[in-house]
Amino acid sequence: MTQRAACSCGQLHLVAEGEPIRLSMCHCLACQRRTGSAFGIQARFPQDKVRIEGRANEYVRISDHDEPRTFHFCPECGATVYYTLASAPDVIAVPIGAFADPAFPPPTISVYESRRHPWVALPAAMEHHDD
Repeated sequence: MTQRAACSCGQLHLVAEGEPIRLSMCHCLACQRRTGSAFGIQARFPQDKVRIEGRANEYVRISDHDEPRTFHFCPECGATVYYTLASAPDVIAVPIGAFADPAFPPPTISVYESRRHPWVALPAAMEHHDD
């Protein structure tokens, strides 16, 4: 499986090979602000299976668990294309919207459900976490 992700203008893009090692949905307030939506959804891939091309700016924020997260976004259009976690330096996380693929597999894990908008319905079969 080969997946291609890109920013809105296409200047920053990546290719991920193989299946994601994690597909999760996050309801934390930082993801809500970052995405402009009620949640964020991301796919994680092994770093050695991701090829990144184009220029990126970085924004580092500290997570609720005091972990640095480094977001890489296009300096032209501002779209986040990938990010890294200090606790998993060998992993690249990609917001699934960057793939622009309605057939992309759904998330299997939901985190920070304590901050979930009450109108967001989730499948019972997914793994559920309050934080």
